Amino acid sequence: MSDTFDVVVIGAGPAGYVAAIRAAQLGQKTAIVDKQWLGGVCLNVGCIPSKSLLKNAEVAHLLRERSKEFGFSFDNLVLDYSVAVKRSRQVSDRLTKGVGFLMRKNNITVQMGVAKLTAKDTVAVTDKNGQVMELKAKNIIVATGASATVPPSWKMDGQKVVTYLEAILQEKLPKSVVIIGAGAIGMEFATVWNGYGVEVTVVEMLPHVLPLEDEEAASEVTRAFNKRGIKLLAGHKVESVETTTTGVKVIVSASGEMKVLEAEQALLAIGFRPNSKGLGLEEVGVKISERGFIEIDENMSTNITGIWAIGDVTGKLMLAHVGTAQGIVCAEHIGGAETVKLNYEMMPRATYCQPQVASFGMTEAQAKERGYTIKVGRFPFQANGKALGLGDYAGWVKLIVDEKYGEILGATLVGPEVTELLPELTLAQMMELTPAEIGRNVHAHPTLSETLMEAAHVAEGMGIHV
Repeated sequence: MSDTFDVVVIGAGPAGYVAAIRAAQLGQKTAIVDKQWLGGVCLNVGCIPSKSLLKNAEVAHLLRERSKEFGFSFDNLVLDYSVAVKRSRQVSDRLTKGVGFLMRKNNITVQMGVAKLTAKDTVAVTDKNGQVMELKAKNIIVATGASATVPPSWKMDGQKVVTYLEAILQEKLPKSVVIIGAGAIGMEFATVWNGYGVEVTVVEMLPHVLPLEDEEAASEVTRAFNKRGIKLLAGHKVESVETTTTGVKVIVSASGEMKVLEAEQALLAIGFRPNSKGLGLEEVGVKISERGFIEIDENMSTNITGIWAIGDVTGKLMLAHVGTAQGIVCAEHIGGAETVKLNYEMMPRATYCQPQVASFGMTEAQAKERGYTIKVGRFPFQANGKALGLGDYAGWVKLIVDEKYGEILGATLVGPEVTELLPELTLAQMMELTPAEIGRNVHAHPTLSETLMEAAHVAEGMGIHV
């Protein structure tokens, strides 16, 4: 069997399904293919269920460690982690069904199966029964995402040594865990498990946790994690990971000294590799980097006319919202609609550990390295009424501003719900607003967003509440 489309999207994650919707909105006959599920990793086993687990962990930590402060007392606190996991699955299922509804609403043909390019304009889809459907398309968008990196010498058994996939679905908590990698995934799982009283050790090869973030932000998070009893080993290289009769043994080294870490479970969270193999890309001439990422131009086009790529498989910035933005731009180029050029450096970055970390653009160090004379607007959550009322006031807001023109070069935020505060700043940067204009924008009181206004005033040399 075969069918013909204007656009065929391979991969139904946040990049792929959004590209399909925008293509359909622009009058393109569109189909989407996925081998497993609508919504991809993000909706099913990533960003969405992890936020549900983080909320449960926040409540669990409050009850376990801070109940007296808030006036709660009980004789026998019972924490059922399996309920938290079941709730996270319900949240995921609801959103996945929503994606299915959006496909129907926009008249997008959905094909579940394994896709492979057999020509520059042809995708063969093999379903679970071995039946093959051939889809012809003027445009093919590859949005196949990425998978967790697992070194071959580390025996990943899915029980004692796991990736995010097994960790997010397991209903039983480990009593102790070694997390390898202190990026967003590692730090978020550390927050979840620690909230339920698990003994957590996080190992990071680079000099500080959250290695892609501002060093001062990493220090703030380190203090908070230490206070919660999470053990952090930054600057430690993992030499080996092996299973034992009781769990795992992880050998790490630092400054020539070896340490043996033993726990019930180990989580590997050291990065992702692109899902670009087995798609037939090389056979049709698509250029792929040495690391396996599909090479694209600013329009999301590959070197082969009519074949496009978006999302994690391109390696531009492996974040769901970046893939979504790429999907919209890609579909608009295909449909001949007005569109924009993406600035990846100014894309928002968010980590949902406790405290949260949000950032975009340059850090202080990066701005100075590039020769900017900068001024820094900084305001602590400790001086914010809403944060004090929440009982969550670690951290601060920091704006990096070009002294000459008042241009916002970047920002780093550490503290309560800072991931929700970031859009005001990224919008201001995109629209070329200055801190003076942010400071003049009246913010409701009491809100966490007032910290942005206060930091803007500080950047202008006229701080109010500091």
